[in-house]
Amino acid sequence: MQRRDWMLGAAGLMLSVVSGVCAAQAEYPSRPVTLIVPYGAGGVTDVVARAMAHAMGQKLGQSIVIENKPGAGASMGVVDMKTAKPDGYRLTLSPVGIFRQPHIQKVSYDPVADVRYVAAYMSYDFLLAVAQDSPFKTLNDVIEQSKKEPGSVDYGTPGKFSANHVLMSLLEKKAGVRFTHVPYKGDAEAVNALIAGHTKTGVFGNTVLPYMNSGKLRAIAISSETRPEAFANVPTFRELGYDVVTPSPLGIAGPKDLPDAIVRKLEDAVQFAMRDADVKRVAANYGVRLEYRNSRDYAAFAKQAFADEGKIVQSIGLE
Repeated sequence: MQRRDWMLGAAGLMLSVVSGVCAAQAEYPSRPVTLIVPYGAGGVTDVVARAMAHAMGQKLGQSIVIENKPGAGASMGVVDMKTAKPDGYRLTLSPVGIFRQPHIQKVSYDPVADVRYVAAYMSYDFLLAVAQDSPFKTLNDVIEQSKKEPGSVDYGTPGKFSANHVLMSLLEKKAGVRFTHVPYKGDAEAVNALIAGHTKTGVFGNTVLPYMNSGKLRAIAISSETRPEAFANVPTFRELGYDVVTPSPLGIAGPKDLPDAIVRKLEDAVQFAMRDADVKRVAANYGVRLEYRNSRDYAAFAKQAFADEGKIVQSIGLE
């Protein structure tokens, strides 16, 4: 009789715990949510993320607070997820660089096993650009000069092992040429160096658009599969005969055990935010493509990207 009472009591306790968890998930969020942006404030990623967070907060009924944590190859947010509670109140942006870092150096996270991918909402583009008065008018001009004098064409990037660096390393392999890499601390320094004539070319993300519009820089190739609307006049590397594509979706992720019910609410909030007029305006200012991936598709991309980055690092020798 005592054993039966104990079992009934245990079952009741378990039911109470499960009911409590389900209730907590049903009312999520009941307080502000923190979203880690693994970059400094004021850049394209940060600006778009803040617009997204505001719109998502309207859908969720709670504010989303941005926490900037730059450094470590933009992996600080994913590192944080290893110890964050899987309750949906601490999330991070998950840039493509997190799949490359483990192949370059020892890291404290597994980008597949330690993370629950919630949804992707945008994609970056990367462009090879020159100063407006540069003698290089086309990609072919750059390639021919590099064949004539290997290493004579330098290019600035926001840092070693960045997607910008990878793009040009891939182009070297495809074209059979050698460039000289000039790494800077960020896009701003690399852009200023190109405008001032300290470098001959540069590879930039969407931050280059305002400089193109002002006539200070001219893009000669883009590494997307097709020409994005904002860069309709810029040919892709593929169009020019070089199969160089650098897919770079950006989205939101949480701890690995984040419950499905919370993921679904966040997916809905991401889709809602992507339709918001202010989000569209901010994205358009930088030519950012708003592209949605749900949790399942984003997780599949993450798994494939992790494997692909290993092959890329090995092939271009970024040791």
